[in-house]
This record gives sequence, structure tokens and C-alpha cells, in this order.
Amino acid sequence: MSAKAVVLLSGGLDSATALAIAKDQQFECYALSVDYGQRHAAELSAAKKIAQALDATAHKIIKIDLTAFGGSALTDTALEVPIAGENTDIPITYVPARNTIMLSLALAWAETLNCRDIFIGVNAVDYSGYPDCRPAFIQAFENMANLATKAAIEGKKLTIHTPVIDLSKQDIIQTGLELGVDYSLTVSCYQADEAGNACGVCDSCRIRRKGFTEAGIADMTRYQV
Repeated sequence: MSAKAVVLLSGGLDSATALAIAKDQQFECYALSVDYGQRHAAELSAAKKIAQALDATAHKIIKIDLTAFGGSALTDTALEVPIAGENTDIPITYVPARNTIMLSLALAWAETLNCRDIFIGVNAVDYSGYPDCRPAFIQAFENMANLATKAAIEGKKLTIHTPVIDLSKQDIIQTGLELGVDYSLTVSCYQADEAGNACGVCDSCRIRRKGFTEAGIADMTRYQV
């Protein structure tokens, strides 16, 4: 039987590609999405479609409430999503501890599945500068997981896979297309409407559009205007 993997699936371009890569590596994939109180639910609807299209064995959506803390334009509607373009600072769209929380949930499910592999679509090349997308963070979390779980103590070490972490957005798109990802199903926009149509001006939209342009591929994104 194929080894099992928990794949964090946000509904965006990078995580969809990570799921496709895990499938290509012959993992039996258990997709996990998190409803953390983000500005829109369109990405969660996208995640459902992606999990089905890529034939995930199971797909769970876990609900937590990070709006209780706020501190991000994605969890506090009083804060505006910046549209001025990329900058060198960590943007206000950074959600405090989001990847730490999501990886912890994935770790819990992986242990109950007797699964030793987690995939996450973090990227440290064409991204917004989030600290929890860096290789050092991923390695630190993996080290922690292998100290903190019953499975690891019993010799079942966990590996966190970051298959797109060193890829440009162009390369991610090209890889995903080769593996059959339908990017028209994905939603990357920070402020998409209920139908999943992208604003076209936020940081995430700019990076995504640049990736399609550099790949020489028609942009499959649905825009609001």
C-alpha cells in the first residue's frame, strides 16, 4: 500500500501544486484545510474542488477562530489589504502563527493516521516575505514534532515536505500543469469575492499574475473586473 501523507491545502496555487506533487510521489493524500476566520470563504470552496479534482483520499476542513486575536488584514476587517505592491517589510497580511497552527493540526491528524509525512506549499522565492515560509522555520517545526509526539518517540519519525519552497512562481505553475493541476479552480487573492473572483491588485494577485506571465501561459485567474 502507498504511504499516507497529510497535505495542507489552502485552495491556492502553491498548495494545489504541493498536493499534485505528493500524488505524483505515490502518497495516499489526506488534504487538510483550515477555516481560521479569513476574509473570505472562497479559498475553502476552492480547496474542496481541488481535493476532489486531484483525487485526495479524504479532505477535512478544521475551524478555528483567529479573528479573536486579529493582527492581520486577513483576520481583521478593520485593516485594509494593501494594494500598493510588494515591499521589503513583512506585510499586514501576515497572520500571526498561522503556519505553526496549521502544521500542528496536520501533525495531530498525521499521528492518528499513523502517517509520517506532511506536505505544505510554503514558498520562499516569489512570496510576501512571511517568516513562517522560511526553510529554517520548517526545519525547526520538524525537529519539534519529532520531540513532541508519541509516534516519533516510538521511532516513527515525521518528515515535513516543502516541494515548492525553492521554486519561482513560474516554475510552480509549470510543474503543476505537467501534473494536471487545473489552476482555474484555485483562489490566491487576499480579498476575493464570494464567487472566488480575484481583486487583481493585492500582493498575492500581483505575484500570481507575474508567474503566469513569466511562464508564458494564459492567466487562468478569474478577476472581478
